Amino acid sequence: QMQPVESGGGLVQAGDSLRLSCTLSGRPINRFDMAWFRQGSRKEREFVAGIKWIGDTTNYEDSVKGRFTISRDNAKNTLYLQMNSLKPEDTAVYYCAARVYATIGPISTSGVDYSYWGQGTQVTVSS
Repeated sequence: QMQPVESGGGLVQAGDSLRLSCTLSGRPINRFDMAWFRQGSRKEREFVAGIKWIGDTTNYEDSVKGRFTISRDNAKNTLYLQMNSLKPEDTAVYYCAARVYATIGPISTSGVDYSYWGQGTQVTVSS
């Protein structure tokens, strides 16, 4: 029904910043709970940050609190993940994910609750 599309990954050095972007193939991004997940060398998909479709409540994985910021620009219909003070352990493929339309309840940190996934964008942080 819809396909998130990510962009903005790249190769940076520790301490640098990147901003990832995500769109939802013409769907209004502010009608879906959205999240960023990542899959690194552990081969385990990990919740990074999420935002509610209404009210702009956010949630972050502990290791990125204070460094990463998830946000939406509704005029541009784009979701962002601003990543500052990047560390080598942040190296991973980052995925944009969406739940079903207008979900009720808190932000989920479980990948099984997300119905739509992008192809991923590679972030590599060198030391």
